[in-house]
Amino acid sequence: MEWMHVVILALLQGITEFLPISSSAHLILPSQVLGWPDQGLAFDVAVHIGTLLAVIMAFRHEVVAITRGWFVQVFRSQPNPEGRLGWAVIIGTLPAVIIGYFCEGLVETWGRSAAVIATTTVVFGIALWWADRSGARVRDNDRLGWRHAVLIGLAQALALIPGTSRSGITITASLLLGYTRQAAARFSFLLSIPLILAAGSLKGIELWQTGSDAQWFDVGAGAVLSFIAALLCIRLFLAALDRIGMWPFVIYRLILGLCLFIFVVV
Repeated sequence: MEWMHVVILALLQGITEFLPISSSAHLILPSQVLGWPDQGLAFDVAVHIGTLLAVIMAFRHEVVAITRGWFVQVFRSQPNPEGRLGWAVIIGTLPAVIIGYFCEGLVETWGRSAAVIATTTVVFGIALWWADRSGARVRDNDRLGWRHAVLIGLAQALALIPGTSRSGITITASLLLGYTRQAAARFSFLLSIPLILAAGSLKGIELWQTGSDAQWFDVGAGAVLSFIAALLCIRLFLAALDRIGMWPFVIYRLILGLCLFIFVVV
């Protein structure tokens, strides 16, 4: 990989993983549109590790509290809000893991084209706008039960289709269920931890089995850059979310989708 490719792809992963604009689409598009060579499995693992460490760092206090509360609830039979949120994260993760296991080949075969990404970018961008406009925005995560966790988890499974955006579809579902923007975004970020960990582990096992001739300096640089970009992105997004809402991301998605449709047609 050229150094410019390393920097751009790592920053793309770090910035887009947690914004509602689809990281998978942005990592696929350089090869589809610009003809860049595939970045390789080792680089994919590295940038996923970078974003995983970033979200854990940003939510380290919540992660510790949720983990402690979950163990207290399970092993001491003492219900608590943190333990209930821990169960919600687990339940919300299962649909994507199960569906992803059975449908990975289908997605890889049919889902990585510019036409599919253009369609999902526009359709789910409009869905995000509607959810932000019509959602009641009155619920907080301390009221998040297993039924809503299942619904949000099923929505998250749709993000297996490139262009959907994992954070975008989970925030959309949460807003439609009446959660505040902050609650929707925070639960989306917490859901990303086990999912990125699972995806990174599978890629890591595949990398170990197949071997790699990657340039390890590029791989390390990608991990560091994606970590820094993701951490800054999470903090800025949460700080500005209530003020700006979802419309900047909706507009971006519509413009990106339109450009991709033009690229497909031309």
